[in-house]
Amino acid sequence: METERVTRIDSRSMAAILLDIDGVFHVSGRPIDGVAQAVRQLREDGHRLRFVTNNTTRSRADLAEDLRALGVELDDEELETTPRVAAKTLAGKRVLALTMAAIRPELEGVQLVGEEADAVLLGGADETDESNRVFSYMNLARAFAELEAGAELYCLHKNRWWQTSRGPLLDSGAFVAGLEYAAGIEATVLGKPSPAFFGAALDALDADSERTWMVGDDLEADVAGAKNCGLKTILVRTGKFRADALEKALVKPDAVVDSLGDVPGFLADES
Repeated sequence: METERVTRIDSRSMAAILLDIDGVFHVSGRPIDGVAQAVRQLREDGHRLRFVTNNTTRSRADLAEDLRALGVELDDEELETTPRVAAKTLAGKRVLALTMAAIRPELEGVQLVGEEADAVLLGGADETDESNRVFSYMNLARAFAELEAGAELYCLHKNRWWQTSRGPLLDSGAFVAGLEYAAGIEATVLGKPSPAFFGAALDALDADSERTWMVGDDLEADVAGAKNCGLKTILVRTGKFRADALEKALVKPDAVVDSLGDVPGFLADES
């Protein structure tokens, strides 16, 4: 399929690019064709890159190794992850964390507790049995009790579902919404599509929002979130892309391409 320009691109060149990972580079670890070559070409063309992800089930080092296994060259420091944002936001607080064990070491400066919490933090689900334990009824009931006692509610993201090799799977956004409903409060979202997350990624690149692209497969977290922060957006037809969802979306991407492999050529045409 040819690249589809959904809205007119006014800027001639974008020096910085934010790249989503799940659904853009791979689906359940299965690589999407052309990703390593695309990253090499983007670097050769002079673009500054930041890899941005709502993945909350693997450590930053593991995520970097996953990308290297796909042939992508990057430093760990080029990854923007939600646990890093959580560590800064919740530093010094007593936190009841319903998260995967792999990311807890990254919550540096946060005091993880089982009761009398200042805040409740929910991470994301994964494809293993650990999700059954982390988001058990007893754990969710414990979280509700802490919220009723005055704790604040935070989530690493509020995704409804994500695309896997087995098809769409329910994500932890459903549990966040349930706690919001039960406790009558609103969660603070730390990952995409929050402005704070995009702001941290832009700061890391020393980039202006109007001269930055976001490339992703999620109309809400990637496209709407980025455009709300003033970025230009490219939606890929991989991962959780759905043509009917794009048609119904209130916020449209600036362009739609088949995959990340088409992004370098698209940007070269726009320069």
